[in-house]
Amino acid sequence: MNKLVKAGDVIARLRDGMTIGIGGWGPRRKPMALVREILRSPLKDLTVVAYGGADVGMLCAAGTVKKLVFAFVSLDFIPLEPYFRAARQAGAIEVMEIDEGMLVLGLKAAAMRTPFIPSRTGLGNDVLRYLPESKLVDSPYDDRQWVAMPALPLDVALLHVDRADARGVCQVKGPDLYMDDLYARAATHTYVTCDELVEPAAFEQGEEARYVFWERTQTTGVVHVPCGAHPTSCAPLYGFDVKHFKEYVASAKDAGGWGQYYERYIACGEEEYLRRVGGAEAVKKLPLPVF
Repeated sequence: MNKLVKAGDVIARLRDGMTIGIGGWGPRRKPMALVREILRSPLKDLTVVAYGGADVGMLCAAGTVKKLVFAFVSLDFIPLEPYFRAARQAGAIEVMEIDEGMLVLGLKAAAMRTPFIPSRTGLGNDVLRYLPESKLVDSPYDDRQWVAMPALPLDVALLHVDRADARGVCQVKGPDLYMDDLYARAATHTYVTCDELVEPAAFEQGEEARYVFWERTQTTGVVHVPCGAHPTSCAPLYGFDVKHFKEYVASAKDAGGWGQYYERYIACGEEEYLRRVGGAEAVKKLPLPVF
């Protein structure tokens, strides 16, 4: 079955009010080409579930997000994502703020089609105080109570991978999967952008299959977008673009900064975007982060 689609086809299948999970981690392996495609669309009132970075910040800046379910929103070397920070401080978005482990459990519960997973995380701290969605449950085996972390089912998951084939087999060779397999399994539909589109035989050679972390049946569509994670990294192919991130963050200091950034890097389309950030060869030379 050929699952190749265009980025525009993916966004055309999304609807206002959907719950969308965005894979990756902070400034690492985000499906930024699809995020930019959303920004070019009239989509609104989205619930976004993410270990966030500039993907979340840009969607907040555009007014696309109604609710954010997150553990953090950071660019790592720039701790606070500026556009998310502005939206949060202004009360412009609803939030469900949980720690990293609870987000894992919420995705895992959705992937297993269970309503919750019991956890000790959240006991003895203020997580439950600010998380009305969570409840305490009694253990059937002793007199202890547990936090029932609710499932986080997704209408759609958007992911980026190193390599994929037209059948939907996806490969990640970087040092961390960043829970992308859980996103794929927690979603009704999963759309994946890939840097390299390969023939199916590529996954039959040597140990290549070891780097395939979810079944192709979980993949709804594949979009071939070289450098589609930029300005985030896609190890081992390229690192994140520090210079570009600094320009992006600086834009938040000006009243019209987002509009200027949007016109320069988003409204122009993906082909022109790649040219404006230096081209594919320049992206591939970006050094991999060492932290």
